[in-house]
Amino acid sequence: MCGIIGILGDGNVTERVIDGLRRLEYRGYDSAGIATLCDGNSLDRRRAKGKLKNLEEILENQTLDGIVGIGHTRWATHGEPTTENAHPHATEKVAVVHNGIIENFRDLREKLSAKGHQFLTETDTETIVHLITDYIDQGMSSREAAKAALSELHGAFALAIIFEGEDDLMIGARRGSPLVLGYGTNELQDKEMYLGSDAIALSHLTNRIAYLDEGDHVEITRNSVRVFDENGVVVSREIHTVNTDNGNIDKGNYNHFMMKEIYEQPTVVGQTIATLIDPLKGHVELPEMPFNLAEIKNVTIIACGTSYYAAMVAKYWMERLGRIKVDVDIASEFRYREPVMDDGGLSIFISQSGETADTLAALRYAKSQRQHILSILNVAKSSMERESDVVLHTHAGPEVGVASTKAFTCQLAILACFAIAHAKAAGKIDAEEENRLCIALSEVPARMAEVLNHDEAIQEMALEVAKARDVIYLGRGLEYPIAMEGALKLKEISYIHAEGYAAGEMKHGPIALIDKDVPIIVIAPSGRLYEKTVSNMQEVIARKGQVYFFTDIEGAKTDGEAAIATIALPMLDEFVTPILHAIPVQLLSYHVAVAKGTDVDQPRNLAKSVTVE
Repeated sequence: MCGIIGILGDGNVTERVIDGLRRLEYRGYDSAGIATLCDGNSLDRRRAKGKLKNLEEILENQTLDGIVGIGHTRWATHGEPTTENAHPHATEKVAVVHNGIIENFRDLREKLSAKGHQFLTETDTETIVHLITDYIDQGMSSREAAKAALSELHGAFALAIIFEGEDDLMIGARRGSPLVLGYGTNELQDKEMYLGSDAIALSHLTNRIAYLDEGDHVEITRNSVRVFDENGVVVSREIHTVNTDNGNIDKGNYNHFMMKEIYEQPTVVGQTIATLIDPLKGHVELPEMPFNLAEIKNVTIIACGTSYYAAMVAKYWMERLGRIKVDVDIASEFRYREPVMDDGGLSIFISQSGETADTLAALRYAKSQRQHILSILNVAKSSMERESDVVLHTHAGPEVGVASTKAFTCQLAILACFAIAHAKAAGKIDAEEENRLCIALSEVPARMAEVLNHDEAIQEMALEVAKARDVIYLGRGLEYPIAMEGALKLKEISYIHAEGYAAGEMKHGPIALIDKDVPIIVIAPSGRLYEKTVSNMQEVIARKGQVYFFTDIEGAKTDGEAAIATIALPMLDEFVTPILHAIPVQLLSYHVAVAKGTDVDQPRNLAKSVTVE
């Protein structure tokens, strides 16, 4: 979602702020802007609708200097994505960039309007600068005014604030949205400090990062840092040395980040599996758990979007292997239905960023219900990690494409390992079966590499699918969530309406949609549900549905000729087929989007990290 960078510098900061915003483009945005303290310590800013290049073009013609600066990439919430609504928002005395939502902005706006403040935008963020300005007009210092304003704000936010006449002060705050503090690392930077929405934003500046906790606000100068917790008490936050490689993101020889990340999957899934499976011993080695896995009686898995479909696959795995009751919930619905949860249950939360607002709120609800908390995350030191009992990290590396690919398959790999470990701990499988499943899982990366050899055939298939207005995906059992994930991918980046269905449900309504203009993507590897899925496929063919068949070598031999096109994937144990079959549906979505000419990596209206509810 929105991105923040702030530099309290020892030289002109404009180019470095823009560089930081460039590193945040992967998050998704629809406008960008920068504000600095210029000559005489007056505030000035430049803003632009659309991509960062539009802002850069404005800066070429209207230069902006200053040794203090804040920048922002905005994903619209309140107000359309226009230049006027773009951040930073400012008065003559204050400039602010803001991630999140101010829930009580209408009440504050009415109060301030009654006092003579004039609002020029539709945003909730503009309320913040007027509120701080109002306190300054009452005689408060910049620090006092910011603190007073923060106490009045309700909602979720990360803020970076600079002030007219204050070239050695920047204030940051976080509540429900992440914010990190960066420390200068060498002689040229020892008089510099930074704020960012994540470490990637600061990766070109420093590798010394402190993560602000929920409710913190910070006052920084070039030579001092004062962090206040939610009670206003001065506290210290540990400085971490982070891997700055995440900031060196490029597409390499690929046309899009999404394609690069699809092709990285054999490597990153292999790395993820290797962290939990000892190939010599043939069993899963989880980190030490603060609870007894064998004594867990029920599991709830909570996630959003693509991660929710990973959770659905895990439900099949855990219930079948471990014979334990598993509920799967969409995070945005979970806490609002106030679920009844037995004390001592296990709640598993899945998030790429560890900052997903809905998932983080659900985590806090589960903690209030005395649940053990396990999170599966791709980013270290996130809010969810700090609030979990135990964390299992995926090792996907930075994922820039908004449509998740390698993060999804790494989540599946972690969940498969956990399902095996739980079943063994609960005594539902023996060492021999554990070894067999571990071997099957260890084979996945090599087989994934083989699937990528079908890229050209899938590209040809995509040229036909791209002509459709509606597409249906069908799968059974473990492949049903993959069908829904495939439909989501197609919707996200090609803007074609698509739906994923359990194949057996076709007769209960969706079959009415079938005609010669509707492509049907059938996902059916060999296994116990293969024949039933193929029967459903034949029902579609009988009604002139245009079937594209993702199966394996055996399935292609027996039923491949019935479809318009068939992709024969390698043979693998049924347990791990969802990880393998995720790849062809990703490739199909990618090539359809390319054929339609959409923005593959940054599709309209979407953001990579969703930090508001």
